[in-house]
Amino acid sequence: MEDKKIKTKVLRPQFDSALDIVDLSNEYIEDESIFSFGTVSDCSLENREADRVNFKQLIFKKVIFNKIIFRRIEMVDVRFENCDLSNVDFNEATLHRVEFVNCKIIGINLTESSLRDVIFDNCNGEFSFFSYSNCKQVAFLKCQLRSSDFQNSKFLKVEFQESNLLQAQMNFTNLKKIDFTSCNIESIGANIADFEGARVTTMQAISISAILGLIIE
Repeated sequence: MEDKKIKTKVLRPQFDSALDIVDLSNEYIEDESIFSFGTVSDCSLENREADRVNFKQLIFKKVIFNKIIFRRIEMVDVRFENCDLSNVDFNEATLHRVEFVNCKIIGINLTESSLRDVIFDNCNGEFSFFSYSNCKQVAFLKCQLRSSDFQNSKFLKVEFQESNLLQAQMNFTNLKKIDFTSCNIESIGANIADFEGARVTTMQAISISAILGLIIE
């Protein structure tokens, strides 16, 4: 992914030159477990539940996360490539310099999370949960976000490019300066005040006005 695709300055994960191979599928994971400086690939992580797990400088490649509950997880300098994180519960997570590339994140739960310098690139995030999250310098690039939930979130330097936000819910989220012009925002859920200062096309404005009950004469 080229930097020029992202308009907002988003810091990418930083890794040491040499990372060990880590097999998390055989690791015992308990509350406050720490895993760092490694590459995890071609495996499945299943039926795990722990609180405040810490991932640092990890690269996940083609990893399937099944029935995973890692509430309040902390991730710094982490990349997920071609992974399946569908329905993973990362409630109240802290993410700093994290990338999701070509990942399946359907139904992922990032409610009440803190996202700093996070990139979602070409991900399927339908029915995902970001409500009450605090997002700063976050980019969604060519993502499927149909019926996703961003209600009551805080956005600062957040961007959506060529993403499908059909029926996404953004009520009580300040969308000022958010550029939706390359996205599908049909039937998006938001209040009139939420859209103040957002950037949309003429056709999108007409569609939004109908949703908000406005009459254009």
